[in-house]
Amino acid sequence: MGFLRRTSLLRCLLLSAMLALFLFVSSLWLPQGGARDCGSAWQPCFNFYRQTPEPPLVPQEWVENGEAPPLIKDCPGQSFQVRHLLLHLKSSLSSDNDDDVLLEPYLQSWDQLLRFMESLGTMVGFFSQKVSNKVSLIRELSLKRAAEDHGKRDATNRTPVLKRSAFRSVRSMVEAELKAGAVDFTRRSDSGCRTLLRLHRSLLWLKLMLDGLAQGPDADGRFKTPGELSRDAYMVALAPHHHWVLRQAAEFVFLALPDRSYFLQLVCVNSQEEATPILRIIIRALARVHQRTQRILSEYDMLELP
Repeated sequence: MGFLRRTSLLRCLLLSAMLALFLFVSSLWLPQGGARDCGSAWQPCFNFYRQTPEPPLVPQEWVENGEAPPLIKDCPGQSFQVRHLLLHLKSSLSSDNDDDVLLEPYLQSWDQLLRFMESLGTMVGFFSQKVSNKVSLIRELSLKRAAEDHGKRDATNRTPVLKRSAFRSVRSMVEAELKAGAVDFTRRSDSGCRTLLRLHRSLLWLKLMLDGLAQGPDADGRFKTPGELSRDAYMVALAPHHHWVLRQAAEFVFLALPDRSYFLQLVCVNSQEEATPILRIIIRALARVHQRTQRILSEYDMLELP
């Protein structure tokens, strides 16, 4: 009888020891501390810990020195969204070559800028329709070139030849069109390069206009109106390339632009103080894209294509 009791006791002790050992080992696999402590063999990372933070929406070089990036959020009830514009501009600069611009994100940036322009009223349709046609033309040329490239057949196995798209970036488009003889330096043509040049000039116009909106008042405490700022930007970026009739038509567009408070609503803020840091970030992003495109077009003598 005593022997049976001792056997039962030993079994209970053995089961207790095994249970304690199991709980101890299991506890080593539970998350302890912060996400930065995980990753060892005894403390794996669970999926609810982020091992690498998401890249910031706004790169540090787009922000004033010593300033924290402002909170940029989606603005409900409107088609233009600053956040989406910045994402596309950032993507267009995410190239293996830091002296190039990826073409599709660049055009997606224009999709947002067109929404910005169309939000300013029907009179701005004078500009926005021309810009929209140019964006569509580059996409059509890209699709046509991709179809030609992928439609080529290997003479031995009759399978399509897979190639990188000739319109992957601004530089690759320029080089592909030059090689194909699609760029005419003496008269107007529907080349992607000539069309891009027109978009490039319009991008400068928008950048300069937003630059004016980000500025404070003059010595008399007066803010320039959006119409005045647009006219000033137009005279620098576009007027030298437009004939007289087009310049006169542009004057009517500037007179019809809404007031400054409407522009602030488009970037989802209520005051100039809130708008200025956001506008500066947009301006820096546009400037970087413009500068890269300018260098490429200048390198191939395309800044004055007819």
